[in-house]
Amino acid sequence: MRCRSSVTERGWGWRVVDVVLRADGFGYRYPERARPALEGIDLELATGSFTVLAGRSASSKSTLLRAASGLVPHFHGGEAWGELTVGGLSVRDHEPGDIAQVAGTVLQEPEAQLVMNTVGAEIALALEHRGAAPGAVARAVEEVALALGVEALLERRLDTLSGGELQRVALAAALVHRPELLILDEPTSQLDPVAGDELIWLLRRLNEEWGTAVLMAEHRLERCLPAADRVVAMDAGRIVFNGPPAGFLDWSLENDAALATPAASLFGRAGLRPLPVSVKGARDALKMAELMPGDGGNPREGVSPLQTGDKRRRWRRDSRPQPSLRVSGLWYEIADGPAVLRDLDLVLRPGETVALMGRNGAGKSTVLRLAKGLIAPTRGRVESAGDVALLMQNPGDYLVHEHVRDEVGEHGLAVAGLSDRAGVHPRDLSGGERQRLALEVVLDGVDPIVICLDEPTRGMDRAHKDALAARLQTLAAAGAAVVVATHDTEFAARFAQRVVLMGQGVVIADAATREVLSGGWQFATDTARILGEHAGALTPEQGADLLQGELVR
Repeated sequence: MRCRSSVTERGWGWRVVDVVLRADGFGYRYPERARPALEGIDLELATGSFTVLAGRSASSKSTLLRAASGLVPHFHGGEAWGELTVGGLSVRDHEPGDIAQVAGTVLQEPEAQLVMNTVGAEIALALEHRGAAPGAVARAVEEVALALGVEALLERRLDTLSGGELQRVALAAALVHRPELLILDEPTSQLDPVAGDELIWLLRRLNEEWGTAVLMAEHRLERCLPAADRVVAMDAGRIVFNGPPAGFLDWSLENDAALATPAASLFGRAGLRPLPVSVKGARDALKMAELMPGDGGNPREGVSPLQTGDKRRRWRRDSRPQPSLRVSGLWYEIADGPAVLRDLDLVLRPGETVALMGRNGAGKSTVLRLAKGLIAPTRGRVESAGDVALLMQNPGDYLVHEHVRDEVGEHGLAVAGLSDRAGVHPRDLSGGERQRLALEVVLDGVDPIVICLDEPTRGMDRAHKDALAARLQTLAAAGAAVVVATHDTEFAARFAQRVVLMGQGVVIADAATREVLSGGWQFATDTARILGEHAGALTPEQGADLLQGELVR
């Protein structure tokens, strides 16, 4: 494939490039760290390939992406050895600005890399720095904005956007100059299910039509494996698997089940093979084997996706406790902008676990900020029966000390699973580790009656998500009302008794988790999408029980 060369290296001539990224024995150690973050990395990514980088939290996925973008070692410091080239440029000899001409990058916290005031100015910045003509800049901005669905945001200020909108803007800014390689760190983590799926298939289309190679780290592998050519799995700074998606699923069930997708977990637990890479593949396989349960139109008896939750106490309407939080007739409007919330009513009671879901820009984060009192409503009332704790989307805002041990006490570190990381700087933690630490900072020394979390699973692997779900259920059992804004349907099915689904500033559904997450397509777990709403299962464990029952028959 013919690709444009880096302007800093060989001018704007054409050259033949078969490998867009090559690592030969590459290693890296962060400053003041005894152990290398990367060691013995040997990797080749072909031009035009689509590669998913998998692994648990703190496996050094983000570090490898930082190295590919030139941030390691030039920004983070430390020591690098071996060789890593991107678009023919050695990352040891070229600054991030040089690498940026051949590789666009979207990091785990996109808000930290946006520098302009408006969306249009941010997207245009890279081309303007290259001296592109105004007409070419305007065309490129319009094209990439249309491709990513942010054309309506071009005049908006960045500080008025939701986390998911910021993520799409950062991606547009990375793509506007059509790089040879696109480097992405959890690009769907803040996107609603529809936008997340659309983004993955947009990346695949850019990959196929533009020839842009894609290297993306992601924990929600079920979204991206169907689009990928290969999977590279990491553990403790080393590559432990490098092969096709189907081979990765077999490897994951044998070596680390926390990395398996829900569909693969469902089939693996039921003893079925081959493992499906996609929901469609799973449904087709079950239909051929005549193993689709629940086709009679009624949920299977004795199966409830919330069996643990159903055992919790439930209150009759006339005997329920007083609300922990009541929101009445709430409006929130942006000056010279849209109404973010419109006449919204919401009640949270002690001991409830609630997932707040909905499209990007629906107003979920605004509801949590209003509950905490960080902003005032335009109209309406917010009443709480005590303290409200809030963990917002960027955990780095809560971490202010030089060492992790100084953020919380020993108990908080143990609960966060970070006792062995006490001496490191918080910036050297993975995204998931920062999320867990920030939650304990928020809860340290307080006894809130309402606990609000905004996208807390960003950067977390499946095992840590399960641990977080258990932590939230423990807090609820102690009497707190827990509400989590999330796009992660699998996580919501694990922890929530109730789902509040928002549209554009309004509540469109408020019901039991099973009712909301089992009957649809986008706002449904993979297990529910595979088995159908009548099966009555939300998790792979519940689905496997049903399939094993069918196999016995």
